[in-house]
Amino acid sequence: MTTARPILLIVLLASIAVIGGALVFQYVIGLQPCELCFAERWPYYGAIAIAVIALATGARGAVWWVGLLALIFLGSAGLAGYHVGVEQHWIAGPTACTGGASGAKTPEELMKFLSEQQPVRCDEVQWTLAGVSLAGWNIVTSLGLLAVTAFGLGRIRRERAR
Repeated sequence: MTTARPILLIVLLASIAVIGGALVFQYVIGLQPCELCFAERWPYYGAIAIAVIALATGARGAVWWVGLLALIFLGSAGLAGYHVGVEQHWIAGPTACTGGASGAKTPEELMKFLSEQQPVRCDEVQWTLAGVSLAGWNIVTSLGLLAVTAFGLGRIRRERAR
């Protein structure tokens, strides 16, 4: 528990900060999230729940909990990387939020296509800091938390081996 508790607290506080920041951007600043932005929040919600459960149980099975968190942040970095790829037009994104040709042949088909489009497009960067989009900063944050959990996992295993 010596190493697990600080690692779990770092993950918990960082994940709360990320979700809090996303909500501030959405509800205070007025930056509306796209479909992929919403999806990128889920790993942090999961990390919060897992960290709270692990801390509440006294971090029994700390290797398992921290390992699961590492996998979550690996997946989170992958999802954010996908979003950056969509923003940069390197890869195609979900058709529901990237526009694209409608293929409509009648006004009714066009209206149906337009009604299914998301108001915020996934392939358009809405905000940057130092030239990096929020999805790009999510890659940085996810990889940082992956490094923290991987470091913690190594420390926990060494402690158990003693």
